[in-house]
Amino acid sequence: MLATANPLFSSSNSSFLLQATNPLPIKLQSLAAPFTTFSPHGKFTLANFAKASRFLAPVGFPLTKHLLVQCSCLELPSILQSEFGLIYSFFAEMGFNEKETGLLLEQNPALKSASFDSIRVHVLLLESVGIKGAELYHLIDKSPDVLTAKEIVPLIHFVLNDLEGKVEPAQLRRLLIATVPRFLAGFDEKVKLLIKRGIPQEKIVHVLNNVNLTKALSLKSIEEIEKTVTYLSRFGGVDLIVRRPMILNFDLDTQLIPRVELLKEISGGDEDATGIVLHKLPAILSYSVKHTGGHVELLRSFAGLTDPQIFKIFSVFPNVVSASKERKLRPRIEFLKQCGLSSDEIFKFLTKAPVFLGLSFEDNLVHKLVVLVKIGYENETKELAAAMGAASRTSCENLQNVIGLFLSYGLTYADILAMSKKHPQILQYKCGALEEKLEFLIEEMGRGVRELLSFPAFLGYNLDERIKHRYEVKKLTTGEGMSINKLLSVSDDRFLNQKQKKKPIPEGQSERMMKVG
Repeated sequence: MLATANPLFSSSNSSFLLQATNPLPIKLQSLAAPFTTFSPHGKFTLANFAKASRFLAPVGFPLTKHLLVQCSCLELPSILQSEFGLIYSFFAEMGFNEKETGLLLEQNPALKSASFDSIRVHVLLLESVGIKGAELYHLIDKSPDVLTAKEIVPLIHFVLNDLEGKVEPAQLRRLLIATVPRFLAGFDEKVKLLIKRGIPQEKIVHVLNNVNLTKALSLKSIEEIEKTVTYLSRFGGVDLIVRRPMILNFDLDTQLIPRVELLKEISGGDEDATGIVLHKLPAILSYSVKHTGGHVELLRSFAGLTDPQIFKIFSVFPNVVSASKERKLRPRIEFLKQCGLSSDEIFKFLTKAPVFLGLSFEDNLVHKLVVLVKIGYENETKELAAAMGAASRTSCENLQNVIGLFLSYGLTYADILAMSKKHPQILQYKCGALEEKLEFLIEEMGRGVRELLSFPAFLGYNLDERIKHRYEVKKLTTGEGMSINKLLSVSDDRFLNQKQKKKPIPEGQSERMMKVG
């Protein structure tokens, strides 16, 4: 029996010994019952305690010579009690109280029969991949079989060795909570298959960190994964997976194939064209057939578009599928119809300004509409629709700055309206670039800003590569009074031919020619 007068038994040492060797006698009776096959070892000797010391040290209990000597005289029923004592102490270090530990042992026979050594090894492995502290506590609380399942050790070794421990701890924790241990077997082979099929080694961790590991790998056989990759190879293959790893979450037969086939159907069966759409937006495969099909049907019935036209819109703006059918698509198409656009004109509008379908009305379009009406556009006109198409390709701030810039150069709202009706794109150009061109037109070319009223397309040409270059070339032969329309609108080939025909005679050559004559 413990002698309370002995100085070796301070309150801390006494508490430790009681906890480590005989935590709850009443509970031990109920917990020890299934383990009567263990051979009793009589006294808990110094040798037995030294053998257990390698387990105690890591959990925060320093061993001393005095402690070993004192313990050597303790009498315990069997080594079983010491094992349970170590387990209770170990679980306490992870945040479990005695009641929680007792319930875990009672409710999980495999854990109750596991040795302390085995439990500790599993915990250390989990900590080695970053599952520690509160996360470790919650994992064990939800899935205590992680401390006993034979599949855990090879899984963690694969993560540490082959994947360099780079899989996010949160991903591994979700995998271990959601997956019955037997489905973890072969995890390494499935990952190696993805690498063999073309996913770069340096990208495999990115893929694993962005999928549902249970759905994408654990619950699928190697054959199923192989079939999925093979099917996707017709449309972009591993590139789709790398760019959108969660594609692997989907079932091939009930989800991926029907979604791809819907796109292929409206493309007229063109797999290459379907692959281009998937490459632009792999996330389109996240939408159900019902969702995407509803968008297609709306464009057919309400906008009057044909399947080739709809697929063209998907090709230039696949994000159309993410726009709400009732809150965005229908009202936007209704606006275009009210402006007098036919189905073919709606198609042309949407191929040039497809983002119009996805912009917020309250936060974006309504502000631009106010600006356009302010400069003179009339409601429900094709001119307003064209202006909205251009304005949808720029920000509200830039649109307002462009209007302000033109006003600062002496143009009126009526002038801006006239220019934008001829060339709606001036409303979408960046304000800074427009200012540079206006300065060059006035300062370098010596022209008036009102020349833009007859040729607003001047503002759409590249300043250095077209405007400056052609002006410098033509100035030598034509002088400074040339038409800016003729200067810029002719093709490169025609401009080059004109340049060669009007090549100036080198200085001095004309005098020699006169003497010869």
